[in-house]
Amino acid sequence: MDTVDRLSIIEDLRLLMASYVRYADNQRWQDLTELFTEDGTFTPHKPDGSVWLHMEGREQIAATIGASGGPGVTLVHHLFSDEIDVDSATSAHGVWSMEDIVTRPDDAPVTEDLPFRVMHGFGHYHARFVRTAAGWRIAELKQTRVRLDFTA
Repeated sequence: MDTVDRLSIIEDLRLLMASYVRYADNQRWQDLTELFTEDGTFTPHKPDGSVWLHMEGREQIAATIGASGGPGVTLVHHLFSDEIDVDSATSAHGVWSMEDIVTRPDDAPVTEDLPFRVMHGFGHYHARFVRTAAGWRIAELKQTRVRLDFTA
């Protein structure tokens, strides 16, 4: 693979992840899940390294992360400092530094599953990508956390 092909793939993957965070911020869950392969996975972790959730397949991803949004919820995601490795013309992997803020309405109940009104998180997205007939898709996405701040 020549340098231009490699750089073209890297730019495609940057745009894919930019779409991911834009769709999340706008709560466009169906569009977001179309960025995954049919059997794609998404696994967010807690700062201690334990798994917070594990989702398999587009339907489960849409239903689970879609439940975190809703009326009055504001989502803000930022991606920084990508490190992308192109493994072949059809596979790649990468890591993005990330920050996210989730703000729930003032009257939202604080529960064991949602122990906050405002969450401010820092960490990394670790992604594995495959090229499909529809273009590049996320086959596996893992979110690790360095820090999570909650305001009740």
